[in-house]
Amino acid sequence: MLSADYLSFHYTRCDPGETPDFAFTFRLAPGECLAVSGPSGAGKSTLLNLLAGFLTPSDGRLSWLSEGQGERLTKGLNEEIGENLIEQPPWARGMTTVFQDHNLFEHLPVWINVGLGLASDLRLSEAQRGRILDGLAEVGLDGLHDRLPGELSGGQQQRVALLRSLLRETRVLLLDEPFSGLDRGNREALWGLVRRQQAMGVAVLLVSHDPEDVEALAQRRLQLLDGRLEAL
Repeated sequence: MLSADYLSFHYTRCDPGETPDFAFTFRLAPGECLAVSGPSGAGKSTLLNLLAGFLTPSDGRLSWLSEGQGERLTKGLNEEIGENLIEQPPWARGMTTVFQDHNLFEHLPVWINVGLGLASDLRLSEAQRGRILDGLAEVGLDGLHDRLPGELSGGQQQRVALLRSLLRETRVLLLDEPFSGLDRGNREALWGLVRRQQAMGVAVLLVSHDPEDVEALAQRRLQLLDGRLEAL
């Protein structure tokens, strides 16, 4: 279970009307999808960056709890338990982030871009290569495995980036408006890949304003208001 307790951040500079102080508290169980929404400037990007390790919190805790530790937490035992994620760098947290920008390597073909999610050294087994090709077919990119990202449309690049993250082994999947701009058929294919990850015990935090995406995937919903998470 992912546990955030008053995970806080303070911006020394912000635009008039924006909230400078944020504090996030929530739990996210393995296999669960939690949807987070909120207006611009409410702190959605701040939350994702704190979880992923791209921002350093000013206070609070971020932990990964085993099943027994989660039960102790629900009983109100105020103690430091679980794996402290704040002390770990982004690559060691067991989290995979999909931001709105695609972050593809322009000089590498599609199948290698996807393969980096399975093996950073690209020593891919035949089974892994098969998973890549099957995944590309599932998201409507069959036959495009040798193309460079610059030869694809924006929507196709988006699907490549999503597939790379969805094939990777991870504990937590952080999704930032991941399906925006995709047609219904491709969105449904990617929903299926996310559900498959959930079935394998991956916890999913979905930032989205699209009610169809939220309805298709989320078991719980929270809203960001004035730097805090509130139940809908």
